[in-house]
Amino acid sequence: MRRLDANMLGVGATPAVRSHSSNRPDDPPLPDDHPLLLTVRGLLDRFGGFIFTGPPGTSKSYYAAKIADRLTDGDKSRIRFTQFHQSYQYEDFMEGFVPRKDGSGFTLQAKLFLEMCREAGENKNRNKLFVLVIDELSRGDSGRIFGEALTYVERSKRGLPVTLASGDSMIIPDNVVILATMNPLDRGVDEVDAAFERRFAKIPMDPDRDLLREQLERNGLPETLRGRVVGFFDMINGRAKANPQAAVGHTYFFDVTDEASLQLVWDYQLRFLIDKAMRLNADDRAEVEAGWNRMFEGLPDDDATS
Repeated sequence: MRRLDANMLGVGATPAVRSHSSNRPDDPPLPDDHPLLLTVRGLLDRFGGFIFTGPPGTSKSYYAAKIADRLTDGDKSRIRFTQFHQSYQYEDFMEGFVPRKDGSGFTLQAKLFLEMCREAGENKNRNKLFVLVIDELSRGDSGRIFGEALTYVERSKRGLPVTLASGDSMIIPDNVVILATMNPLDRGVDEVDAAFERRFAKIPMDPDRDLLREQLERNGLPETLRGRVVGFFDMINGRAKANPQAAVGHTYFFDVTDEASLQLVWDYQLRFLIDKAMRLNADDRAEVEAGWNRMFEGLPDDDATS
């Protein structure tokens, strides 16, 4: 007698794979007709890079990674990820001296971006894109990090030789695409704008009530509470028009399935965001908290016990 398992019958589970785009490993790739993917693809001939800009929790990193995956046809070897921060330097990004293992001194080593550009330039199929995803673009000093290469990320200057600090030469080939994320309220944003605004396409990423409603419905959140969450979301983001720091992204609520998980969002995340955004206006802060508490008042029994 032959023993059959689930995989042989074609009903086995697909192994979960970690990625930079989601904390849900089984999340599907973006469809071909996704508006954001279509926008990026439509602008590739004009721009060599894109900045997804918006407040926290608006899926910037998620979509950057998802789009990188589609632009490279799922070939992970053609994607690089990095995150800028205050200590990130040219020596981390372009080239720098590193100690030899035998302790005999230092050797010059190509770093993330230089290494990627060389690999992309050596690829015989120049239609194959290589994608660099930069999280938190505005937290680093872009001029210091890119150095001499900063001007040459512009699409019209691709393929021109760049002399690096070491005296070596490089080019940024046409098949390198940069996808960056940025919170427009971060410190250093003005410097980023001065260096990048003309060279990169900026794509706004705003809090999305429709995405929020769809996710809460998938999570099985009862209808009454779901409507109240969306109402609070609209209220706080309406106030953010006058106080941009108060903007609340939809992903803050993506794991909400019931009252208890909803309250955790306030207790451990939102109240700190609101405290910071409204620290000079106690009345507004009190009104927002009162609006939050009203979500839980008089819920139907099926909502309250779900």
